[in-house]
Amino acid sequence: MKLGRSAARTDPGRKRRGNEDSFVCRPPLFAIADGMGGARAGEVASALAASALHESGRGSGERHVIDLIQEANRRVHERASTDAATSGMGTTMTVALVERDGNLTIGHVGDSRAYRLRDDRLEQLTDDHSLVAELVRRGELSPQAAEVHPQRSVITRALGTDSDVDVDAFPVETQAGDLYLICSDGLSDMVGAETIEEILRTHRGDLDEAARALVHAANRAGGEDNITAILFEIVAGEQSPGEPDEQTRELALPHDEEDTLHPEDGVLPPPALEDADGAAASPADTMVVPAADLGTASAAAAGADAPQAGIGRRILALVVIAALVAVIVALVLWGLAR
Repeated sequence: MKLGRSAARTDPGRKRRGNEDSFVCRPPLFAIADGMGGARAGEVASALAASALHESGRGSGERHVIDLIQEANRRVHERASTDAATSGMGTTMTVALVERDGNLTIGHVGDSRAYRLRDDRLEQLTDDHSLVAELVRRGELSPQAAEVHPQRSVITRALGTDSDVDVDAFPVETQAGDLYLICSDGLSDMVGAETIEEILRTHRGDLDEAARALVHAANRAGGEDNITAILFEIVAGEQSPGEPDEQTRELALPHDEEDTLHPEDGVLPPPALEDADGAAASPADTMVVPAADLGTASAAAAGADAPQAGIGRRILALVVIAALVAVIVALVLWGLAR
């Protein structure tokens, strides 16, 4: 067995102007990071985590996947510990690595998810590290009640909140014809498993269209969060020695204008963001238990924006004044010449 086609799509959704999701689609490595934090801290966290995977060397097995996620955690935690504007930020991460024999290794932290469609039946492969999921697993909350629970966004594990993170890593035996989906909770919270299954069955022959349909369904359901979906398939055969096993597709596919309420394209954030200039502060709606204080990040970002905006207005005023003076001088000279 070997890796077949793959596709990826990300979208800010209907309620967010920014996109705090980052993704990696570098066959045979796939990953999603869903950031959280005030101002642009969530975007910084997810981009740092994704960049750790982009810069990684080749490897295989559970140990390699764990090391990738631990390195991503180290980078996010180091930035959050040294930069007041990103204090308290974090990110989920779900990684899928297709091995040379066609089998799969998954690494997981947070509430992004991995699914498998096999024989037209959808199965969730990862367990959410969230408060309501823990309550469901202990039998203290029904799955139906969990879907509308006011604390459904509270996660119990994330990258960046501590110097070390507990990673779920496990092998998955694949079969020819398997279709795998990893996604942020902006999809899974808005679209039920039955609808996801139906969309994947309907568009099984066109993964780009399947990814587009998943994002469209999440937006149609309200689009309350950023939405990212990566699809890849396992097919019969063996990978030939000359066949490249890495390709890069870093940018999201263009979204339909009807899917969102604003004109911004949903694209993958850059691998590294140095600051949060120009970003309006926004509250985090996802938190880790124990919840980190994100007020510092929002206040720092808002404070940094104010003087820059004032300088911009002063420069604009000077330009306007200079233009008016030039017009007056030109009119005077023209009158004298007559």
